[in-house]
Amino acid sequence: QVDVVESGGDSVQSGGSLTLSCAASGYTYGRYCMGWFRQAPGKEREGVAAIESDGTTKYADSVKGRFTISKDNAKNTLYLQMNSLKPEDTAMYYCAADPLCDYALGAYEYNYWGQGTQVTVSS
Repeated sequence: QVDVVESGGDSVQSGGSLTLSCAASGYTYGRYCMGWFRQAPGKEREGVAAIESDGTTKYADSVKGRFTISKDNAKNTLYLQMNSLKPEDTAMYYCAADPLCDYALGAYEYNYWGQGTQVTVSS
């Protein structure tokens, strides 16, 4: 059983920062692809940032330069540091993991998902 649990969502003003955390358990952490995804009401779930099993990071164009994904293997925890937040970043943010992923930002690649944490950015 693979479990992922997100935390850190909050309401912030435009230009603010947040750090999301994802605690993972039940698998060989370092060998999995892990990613952050988000879904706004009425929109499809989209990939935000991901770390491939070899440590390569991927970012959506919309967050490059503002968001940073990282992981602490000792703590089995994935992070998403979000700076310069914009109202369009408002969404439910999900953490996901999978042992294999050809396209790390593709939601269809992942079998293990958390319940999500809400991020709301006001103007």
